[in-house]
Amino acid sequence: MNSKLLLEVKNVTKQFPGTKALDCVQLQVAKGEVHALCGENGAGKSTLMNIIGGLFLPTKGQLFFEGKEIKPKSPRDSQNIGIGFVHQELSLCTHLTAAENIYMGRLPHKGDLIDFKKLYEDADEVLARFGANFSSKAVVSDLTVSEQQLVEIAKSVSLNCKLLILDEPTSSLTDKETKKLFEVVRGLKKDNISVLFISHRMPEIFAICDKVSVFKDGRYVTCMNVADVTSDDIIRAMVGRELGCLYPPKSSNIDRKTEILRVENLSSNIFSNVSFRLYKGEILGFAGLVGAGRSEIMRALCGIDPVLSGDVWLNGEKQNFKNYRNAVDKGICYLTEDRKTQGLFLDMTIKSNMTSANLKAVSKGMWLQEKMEESLVETYVDQLSIKIAGIEYPISSLSGGNQQKCLLGRWLSIGPKIIIMDEPTRGIDVGAKSEIHNLLRKLAEEGVGVIIVSSELPEVIGVSDRVIVVHEGKLAGELTESTMITEENIMRLASGEKL
Repeated sequence: MNSKLLLEVKNVTKQFPGTKALDCVQLQVAKGEVHALCGENGAGKSTLMNIIGGLFLPTKGQLFFEGKEIKPKSPRDSQNIGIGFVHQELSLCTHLTAAENIYMGRLPHKGDLIDFKKLYEDADEVLARFGANFSSKAVVSDLTVSEQQLVEIAKSVSLNCKLLILDEPTSSLTDKETKKLFEVVRGLKKDNISVLFISHRMPEIFAICDKVSVFKDGRYVTCMNVADVTSDDIIRAMVGRELGCLYPPKSSNIDRKTEILRVENLSSNIFSNVSFRLYKGEILGFAGLVGAGRSEIMRALCGIDPVLSGDVWLNGEKQNFKNYRNAVDKGICYLTEDRKTQGLFLDMTIKSNMTSANLKAVSKGMWLQEKMEESLVETYVDQLSIKIAGIEYPISSLSGGNQQKCLLGRWLSIGPKIIIMDEPTRGIDVGAKSEIHNLLRKLAEEGVGVIIVSSELPEVIGVSDRVIVVHEGKLAGELTESTMITEENIMRLASGEKL
């Protein structure tokens, strides 16, 4: 075995009831290497990481670490070997301090008592290694997401980590926080610690990674040197086809005489005097820095959050939404940016999730009708090309892209007049992104009002016919011409500058 090789995966297969998540895959990670793992949602990336991290056992195949075969049966087994895993959903005890989280299960003692002085000194030393600007005495719930991520990384490194797995580590980070994380990753590399980096964001792969392995449909496709390829090469390997343009053509049929939605002087404790219009046939994009108030505006206009003042008109009729149910009954639906905690019922089936917004359509009197439920769900599974093993499976078993399509199907079933999608493709692979973008364009062409809120500027620019920029709770400007809808102009307005 190559002495420079840290991890080798040989012919690993993982069979779940009804599906083969991995089919004889391979992977090689060298010492001190940042190695990206890419693939569409459902490609098997997370399954393999869970096997390496000791959460799953492979059905067959072998894992080698530093030349020796390993068979981790628990996360503790993997940690003891030298494998750390920072999940996309952080797994910290938020009521404890950073230090207590870092050294959980191995707190230093002086006699029968915990030696808190040594605990905080040791934890501060580990955090200082990553340039943390907070004390190890800080309670985790008071830390930002990026700071919590540092605690997770510090925990792994304090366990003599030789391989760190980062699963979609930037999905909830700002650009500034992402740059800070990349500095940490480069520091780990200098210390000869390898990093397995799972991401759907091409610029990140080219910024931080040495190699990229691609999976598709549970199978290994290829491994490439990042310096030798382009993003198009990686995308072709991921989707197995030419995507062409990542975004659908802009609308040439916007009816600016037909106003679907009008918002005037809407104000809350977060934003003030927000006014805009949405026209038939267009996709309206909302951009701005994290915390600018974009999501809050959307939540308020459809009755989820309270407003202090302002008016909303739908198809020329003034509305007074007391709650979200009122807005849904009128045909306005909001797809939250946090689908796992605010959008989906993760413990329920795909069928129950997709029919939950329109129970009247699948009921007779007080009773749900199974055949009506199945018919409704199968209609949108087919229409949206959702990949599922069966409608009775838990929705938590689906990939992020298929979960998002299920959410979209849920709201399409009510025959909406307006769809608001907050971060429509967060955590979704490029193939599924393209499908969702095309679905949104199709809806707009069919007369449904579409609003998207996105932190990804290429998405805002590529999908939107018109862009409104929010800065510190106020509308900073509106970009209407395609030549004006640029990253530079959006960032100028988002930063409070004028064009």
